[in-house]
Amino acid sequence: MTASDTIRAYYDAFNAQDMQAFLALLAEDVVHDINQGERQVGKPAFATFMEHMNRCYKETLTDIVIMANEDGTRAAAEFIVNGTYLATDEGLPEAKGQTYRLPAGAFFELKGGKVCRVTNYYSLNDWIAQVQG
Repeated sequence: MTASDTIRAYYDAFNAQDMQAFLALLAEDVVHDINQGERQVGKPAFATFMEHMNRCYKETLTDIVIMANEDGTRAAAEFIVNGTYLATDEGLPEAKGQTYRLPAGAFFELKGGKVCRVTNYYSLNDWIAQVQG
């Protein structure tokens, strides 16, 4: 699988809410840089993060564009996050089923066909403005 194929499979699994397939694409020691947050290391931490996200948000990604370097060790993606805010997330506005649409991006490092680092970016201020109305 090429780097682009791996990232496409990552987002396909995300959109299908297939967490088993999603997590299978990660290295055991994956580094996850959370948007405007902390760095977490390891597949168990990533799985816990995703459980939390899937409880608070229902998201589908569209308009996905994937770019990769020639040796397949780095990739980036740009996409639109189409979401519904399901349950109040700590420190954020109250959830009332608000919908949002955000441009976002991610940077990846790959090794041995697995994602070993992912860094996500989107505008938290834009998201807050959308859910506060």
